[in-house]
Amino acid sequence: MLLTQEYKANWGSAKKALFKFVFSYFVLYIFLIFFSGFVEGPTRWFGGLLGINYSYEASGYGSGDNTYAYATLFMNFILAIVIALLWIVFDRKRKSYNQLMYWFIVVLRIFLIFFMFTYGFVKVIQLQFPYPSLTRMMQPLGEFSPMGLAWTYLGYSKGFNLFMGIMEITGGLLLIPRRTSTLGAFVTMGVMIHVAVMNFMFDIPVKIFSVHLTLMALFIFSTDIKRFINVFINNKPTEAYEFFNPINDKTYHRVIFWTKLTLTVVLIGLFLMRGYGNDRSKNSKKPYLYGIWEVTHFIKENDTLPRLVTDKNQWRYLIIDRKDRATIKMMDDKKYNYTFKPDSISEKAALYAPGERNETPNFTYELLNSETLKLNGEIYLYNHEIILKRKNLDSLLLYSRGFNWINERPFNR
Repeated sequence: MLLTQEYKANWGSAKKALFKFVFSYFVLYIFLIFFSGFVEGPTRWFGGLLGINYSYEASGYGSGDNTYAYATLFMNFILAIVIALLWIVFDRKRKSYNQLMYWFIVVLRIFLIFFMFTYGFVKVIQLQFPYPSLTRMMQPLGEFSPMGLAWTYLGYSKGFNLFMGIMEITGGLLLIPRRTSTLGAFVTMGVMIHVAVMNFMFDIPVKIFSVHLTLMALFIFSTDIKRFINVFINNKPTEAYEFFNPINDKTYHRVIFWTKLTLTVVLIGLFLMRGYGNDRSKNSKKPYLYGIWEVTHFIKENDTLPRLVTDKNQWRYLIIDRKDRATIKMMDDKKYNYTFKPDSISEKAALYAPGERNETPNFTYELLNSETLKLNGEIYLYNHEIILKRKNLDSLLLYSRGFNWINERPFNR
């Protein structure tokens, strides 16, 4: 019953039925990945069959596990069964599907290659998991979401990003030549199992997609599973077999080889250019007044307020780690993002809450020394004078600890 890429003149009924369902399911899934917006009406109708009677949006705002995605998955599964059953009924006499199987595997390989390259390179150039920002460094561990914890953990180590990215890229590269596609599927399957488990355990909303990438790799690998089991489990010899090849023209295969090579080089080149641009951006000049500024005096209408952790209207930190942006952390640990545009010549700054479009300077500032900053301005109709001291970033253990070849004892804090 095993589906194989080896030519077989006659397929059994069970094998043909399995192929028809797998083919229908994955082709529908790939189609709906790109065109689900065009079938929103039927998808919502299928969602109603699941008893979904609340309002939900199709976009997901970046989540691949939203209600619409599950409704789409349900529709995908039901339609695949229906298509497979109709296919079985109306195409019973065909003896095999070797040619369709060949092109189906080609489509799955292209799909996997594209996403292995995409996910791999965004890790290599550290776009997916950026290094923790100063704002993140000042966030208590208990306030992290499981996904935020995973993002911070993975983003901290560029070496770990490189390792994960290189493994994903390796899987994609091995899937390109047909002769190494089994190994490529095996590597991809191993990488994607790790990703899928992490998505489930850290509540990262890419569970559906990561599982399907794993299943696609598993399917490709399973077409050569018999030889794998013989060599690695049963300790038996195995023989090479000829892959089914619908086109025997040498010129065609030469063109395909050079097309693969060209597209691979171009794709890698584009990712490397993106990585170079990202490195230049990260290594560009840090924003003016970069750092964590801790408030030492908070003066409202000439009245110096006591530094009470219960005062939810008083600043504790001003964190500047992005251009034109700042995070204000209050005494009660609540965080608010602000527009912050200082002018080093006039020593004025625009400091506005999100949603306020006015960028007219409303604060003056003065660097009393390299470590002390004084702000004067109006916040919500009250005049404030705020004195802040720059926090030594090396006091943050996560920021300063770094890598150590020698550890006389575990440094686990």
